[in-house]
Amino acid sequence: MQQQFNRETEHLSFVEKIVNAPSDAREKLIKEYQRVSEEAFAPSTLRNYRQITFNFKTWCVENGHKADPPISPQAVSDYIEHLGGKVRCTTIETRLWAISEMHRAEFLPTPCRHRLVELALKAVKRKHGAWVRQAPALCKKEVLQIIDGLGDTRLELRDKAALWVATDSWCRASEIVALKVRDLIRQDDGSSLLYVARSKTDQFGQGAYAYLSEPGTQSVLKWVELANLKADDPMLTKSQVNAKIAPMDPATISRIIKRCSGRTDVSAHSLRVGGVHDAFRIGCDLSSIMVAGRWNSPEMPARYARKILARDSAAAKVSEAFLKT
Repeated sequence: MQQQFNRETEHLSFVEKIVNAPSDAREKLIKEYQRVSEEAFAPSTLRNYRQITFNFKTWCVENGHKADPPISPQAVSDYIEHLGGKVRCTTIETRLWAISEMHRAEFLPTPCRHRLVELALKAVKRKHGAWVRQAPALCKKEVLQIIDGLGDTRLELRDKAALWVATDSWCRASEIVALKVRDLIRQDDGSSLLYVARSKTDQFGQGAYAYLSEPGTQSVLKWVELANLKADDPMLTKSQVNAKIAPMDPATISRIIKRCSGRTDVSAHSLRVGGVHDAFRIGCDLSSIMVAGRWNSPEMPARYARKILARDSAAAKVSEAFLKT
């Protein structure tokens, strides 16, 4: 009878072979893994990984645990308990990923799959909740009012262009700052398509398109002309006359939105959430919303629209129908 393939068993068998391999061969393989990782992961992911592992190792030393792989499941379990209630569960899961990667980088089995660690995470979720903080929605009506309130100074023209791109395209801040002038593709009706070369859900650069309305297109073109930007220049840059033409930091988009709206609780993501709220309000189906926001699954747009969906749920409609009678 043919033996069934077991991925976990095969992985542990491979790890055992690596551990027992001659030290020179193992060190060579570890260095090669590190080199390939530098190319495989995004720079932001690598920065996050290094910061997490540094903090984890510091915590291990301060709490009497071995700081270098292999880390014991007990140490990871204690670390999870230490983090419980201090950070979100999604943040803890990200840190567990980094701890696992520490072990994968040295071809060692990860302690994060140990039942003790799984139970520790489950206990934290049960005690503190697995809530995910959502950016408040900034919907189209309010954004248009903000844009109408801006003047025609150089700074305000740049800010208008940024707001139009954010509210029309539902692009993430990282996608907005990566747009180049040549990524604006004019359409016959006066609107445009924005070519999004790479994104959070498209790490390998398959590319996608986002929408920009006619007034949004005109606003961007006005800024491009004023700033004398060329085809390969970033679409949005610093507003100063003599400033170096370079991509802005993604955090700058949130600062623009806070300054223009006069609100401290909003961010670039608020316009993305607001777009989903507006779409559900006017009856757009989930598949078209996923296309607009370039989501690979319905989980995130559905999460953004929880309040809207509850208000328009069957329970709300039944109550409304009977209260009218």
